Formats: sequence, C-alpha cells, structure tokens
Amino acid sequence: MKWLAAGIGVVFLSPILIGGTGMMLASSADAVKSSGSFSSCLTDINTDKVSEQVTKILDGASGKNVHVEGLDLPAEQVPNAQTIVAAGLSLDVPKKGQIVALATAMQESRLRNLNYGDRDSLGLFQQRPSQGWGSAQQIRDPVYASEQFYKHLLKVSGWQQMTVTQAAQAVQKSGLPDAYAQWEDLATALQEAIAKTFPGGNDADGKDADQGEQPSTGTTGCAPGQDGSGFGRIPEGSVPKGYAIPKNADPKARKAIEWAMHQLGTLYQWGGSCTNSHGPDPMGRCDCSSLMQQAYAHAGVTLTRTTYTQVNEGKAVSPAQLEPGDLIFSRGTAAQPEHVGMYMGEGLVIEAPRTSKPVRITPIKDWTILAARRVF
Repeated sequence: MKWLAAGIGVVFLSPILIGGTGMMLASSADAVKSSGSFSSCLTDINTDKVSEQVTKILDGASGKNVHVEGLDLPAEQVPNAQTIVAAGLSLDVPKKGQIVALATAMQESRLRNLNYGDRDSLGLFQQRPSQGWGSAQQIRDPVYASEQFYKHLLKVSGWQQMTVTQAAQAVQKSGLPDAYAQWEDLATALQEAIAKTFPGGNDADGKDADQGEQPSTGTTGCAPGQDGSGFGRIPEGSVPKGYAIPKNADPKARKAIEWAMHQLGTLYQWGGSCTNSHGPDPMGRCDCSSLMQQAYAHAGVTLTRTTYTQVNEGKAVSPAQLEPGDLIFSRGTAAQPEHVGMYMGEGLVIEAPRTSKPVRITPIKDWTILAARRVF
C-alpha cells in the first residue's frame, strides 16, 4: 500500500482532521443536535451529482454553494468521509466495509467529530472510552476512530454476507439497530466518489468477491414493510394477519412455503425427520433443516438433510435480493451456519427455531443473515 501513503498523508495530517486543538468541531448551532433517526430513507441518490459536489469540497470549495442530499454541513462532513475511506483503503478493507463505516458514522454523528454524545460517547462513531474504544482524546481523532471501527468490523464473523445495517449493528450494538439502513445509498455514493480520488482506490471493488459468497449491500430496515416489522408482533405458530404468498413466487417455492405453513405450531425436535410433525412420535417432528428438506420434497426438490450441507445447495443469492422460497442461514459462520429458515416474502421467514419452541413465522429484521441460497 505504499502507493497510498502519499495520497492519504494529506488527509491524515491535515490540521482540520488530526487530534488536539485542531480537531474538527461542530461549527454551528444547527450542527450540534442529537443524532436521532433521519426522517426518511435516502434513495435514488444521483451518484454522479454526489461525485461532482464532493470533488468541489475536496478541491477547497467553502461548501456555501455545495449541496449533497443528507449532508447539511458538507464542508465538514465530506472531509470526515474522506478520512473514513482513506483509513479503510490503508487497512485494505473492501468497498463494502467502507460503506458500512460511512453509514455508521452518518447515523451516529452525521459525519461530525462530536465532542459529546449519549453518556460518554464521542467522535464520528460515538465510541465510548468506558467500553474500551480508547481514551477520549484518541476517539476524537477521526483516523484513530475509523481504524478502530474497521478493526472491530473485521472481527465480525461473516460480516461481508450481512446487510450493511446488520454489519454496522454487529459493531455498534445500537439501541436503534435498523437505523443504519437509511444511509446506505448515500454512503455508497460517497465511497465511490472519494475512493476514485486515491490511486487505485477503486481496486477495493473486487475484494468482496474473494470471500466465496456473494456479499450483500442491501438493507433489511429501510423501507417499511420490507423487514417484516409492519406485521407487528406475530404470535408463535400463527400466520400474520394480511400475509399471503406473493403472486410472483415460483410455483415450487409456493408449494414449499404452503407445506411448511401446515407445520406451524408443532414443537421443534432436534434430529426430527419432519415426516409427521402432528403425530405422537416426537421424532416425526421438525428441526430447522428437516423442515426445509421436507417442505421442498413436497415441491419435488431434493435437499440434503443438515444445515451444514444445505448451505451449499442451489446457488448463492444476496440477502438484498431474496425471493420467496430462498433458504437463509444464521448463527455460526457463513461457511458453517447452525440455523436455517425459509424466506416467505413480505419480510417474513418460517423456521423451526429451537427446543421448546414451535414452528413459527418471524420478521427478517430479527435475523442476522450469514448466507442465502436459491434451491429451485
């Protein structure tokens, strides 16, 4: 990464960005606000327009005549975004990770290096000294804060197969776990605009593909109804009011979902065959993988028996592009997940969860998706 050193040195050594008395502060009363949830998702972002405006700021424009939707103080926010991207490039973090970092900083601080926050939270990512993120002075250094975020992200097993909001939440453990999704489109546009200003910066595009599974850059919490939250609390073993299998579902997926729904309310049995879940023999009941196997058997599709092997069935799909009937995997790792469920459309999943629990339908927002497979 020697080629990058000279380029990011300007960013890292700028008196605006480094720690100490030169640290960037919120520059107006409007900037010193709580970082609560944004009022709506930022979608249909014009990447070319963002790139044009970002370039003006990086070339020294004051920001007075610069407009980027979602950034109220671009003269402060864009340099901070540049620092986050530069730190990611210097650590060889893939593009996906840089987008996760930018979306996180947008939600936590609106890309401002705050000297306040909830309890002892500080800086771009609202990291807390009391939680081991470093000293207050260190956290207020955008370079240090960015590097710490990336180091924690890279320790999250399967983060590249998660949605952006899931990966951010795995690091931040926020009380508003779905809030990061609203910033993904803008974060993506910023990353692309900034990365191309560094030599080889766009080479990070290909690093995600080296991880085996198709990485997700989608969200599960931005648009109402797409994460299953619109159905409210779902009593275990019941079908949410208003749910119907989507009309465009593949016929085999439809049959599998219908059969699985007939097992709702039957108790989980580890090792159960799922061949007679309503019968008196506990071993005829379902565990997570036998529910998937038997549901698809009734649709004419043969699956292997265990979660560990089903994760290799069919073809990999992005969690951002799920269709009814897709298998989704969680717990454990992307290569060796410990749980499987079936996506039903409308942001819902049917599963046999664990001992003492019945076959049930849950919102996809409750899932940390490590991998997804299409088997029909």
